[in-house]
Amino acid sequence: MVKAQPNSKHCFVCGLESPVGLKLRFYDNGVDEIRCTYLVKESYNGYPGVVHGGILAAMLDEAGGRALMIHDHSRFMMTARLEIRYRQPTPVETELTLIGRVVKDKGRVAEAASEIRLPDGAVSVEATMTLVAFPVEGDLDALGWRVYPDDELPAVE
Repeated sequence: MVKAQPNSKHCFVCGLESPVGLKLRFYDNGVDEIRCTYLVKESYNGYPGVVHGGILAAMLDEAGGRALMIHDHSRFMMTARLEIRYRQPTPVETELTLIGRVVKDKGRVAEAASEIRLPDGAVSVEATMTLVAFPVEGDLDALGWRVYPDDELPAVE
């Protein structure tokens, strides 16, 4: 069963109220994989017509960490190592599929993999990462960390 994951208010990748952020929404399969379909705006290009590599890195990083949140949405992990392979240019204004998977979970330390696929299914960018537990203190509600029903989503600019 596919389930929506929480978003925050201000995270660059998933913050729904970030004026400069990507505003990605993630869904998980309840077991070991998350997905997000997204169209990167032209304003995030590097070379004309191509998504900036740093934007792709941020997307891949977020997907790996979110794969480890499938069973506990308040389980935050911080990336300790991120290895990226850029396979081909990723076009802006094109529907992309972002996928994150759990590779190995040892509790405090985990490994994940993520990739971005083009509409034809080809992988344009992929990553492997090592993550470590990052306890978040404070009120997650104050951060806006929750699943937003579709009728409560802020307007996308």
